[in-house]
Amino acid sequence: MSFHLEPEREAIRDAVREFGENEIRPIAAEYEAEQRYPAELLADAAALDFVAPHVPEAYGGAGMDPISTAIVTEELWRADPGVGGSIAAADFGTGMLLEYGDERLCEEWLPEITAGETPIATGISEPAHGSNVAGMETRAEKDGDEWVIDGQKMWITNGTVADVAIVMAKTSPERGHTGITAFLTPTDVDGYEATRITNKLGIKAQDTAEIVLDDIRVPEENVVGEVDRGFYQLMEFFAPARVDVAAQATGVAQAALEEAIDYATEREQFDRKIAAFQAIRHKIAEMATGIEAGRSLAYRAASALESGDDATATRLAAMAKLFASETAVDVTDEALQVHGGAGYVSDHPIERFYRDARITKIYDGTSEIQKNVIADQLL
Repeated sequence: MSFHLEPEREAIRDAVREFGENEIRPIAAEYEAEQRYPAELLADAAALDFVAPHVPEAYGGAGMDPISTAIVTEELWRADPGVGGSIAAADFGTGMLLEYGDERLCEEWLPEITAGETPIATGISEPAHGSNVAGMETRAEKDGDEWVIDGQKMWITNGTVADVAIVMAKTSPERGHTGITAFLTPTDVDGYEATRITNKLGIKAQDTAEIVLDDIRVPEENVVGEVDRGFYQLMEFFAPARVDVAAQATGVAQAALEEAIDYATEREQFDRKIAAFQAIRHKIAEMATGIEAGRSLAYRAASALESGDDATATRLAAMAKLFASETAVDVTDEALQVHGGAGYVSDHPIERFYRDARITKIYDGTSEIQKNVIADQLL
């Protein structure tokens, strides 16, 4: 299947790349060092339709298809996984809100997200439960026309900077995964306490938080979808999320490759550019081949999403996420090797890319989980 991009999609790539090079790259190292969330860039990116680009125009989005959306994510991560990744992750939760949220909730929150006024957070993982979503311990109990939520969430993207969050909680604990419900809540309510996690290996400009929910009260009309159907609703969005991670991994790998090429064509050893040595040339060739394969797989998975072929999309998204994330880690490692000692310090961005790439093998399902998903589809 060919993925020769149409002029419209190439124009999207060019626009995001220009924004990344002009607005993100110059500040990336500073923001990473200070672990500063790029809130002021969200509105600028939103004005160009780079925040939640898949959201329909009726809610302020661009209504982009899955391939175009993947291109936006890829280029934001190519610019910088921390700062660009923060912009790409501002929509984490909009898919479920669009599909299952009450129209009132969509009208209230989606325009604010697409305008870059606030990101959205989604509380799924917990200190003792990551890949095992069904094991979550957060509980929600009905009290009149409200639900009262208690629990703890961990590794939550946008947890301290979002004005709104979707929280997954068990409403029928005895039923395991069939008793989970999704709730939407503003974050400025009593009982919502978010603490930023600052000791991460990479993507330090992105906001990641631990959230304590202490008797959060949520009106019953803020249930997203159906009571006790949250697990099934969530599963529908793992394929798009994994395509997104594949795009992230492709973006940071592409950035690392370009840094390696630039360095190899400038650095001299033994009276010639190191790009002249076969060992370096082979590294570059292998890196570029892996990136192209990962990109093609990511776009093919995005195409399956667009076609509505759920089974194929699930399989290809898992394959794309697995392959692209593993490739990103390998490519950034090799790119650092090309730099030698210079790559081990922060004078060059490659050490940052090396650290940032590693998360793509973990979140939205580890590489091991992706292998399980693929095998389940094949056997």
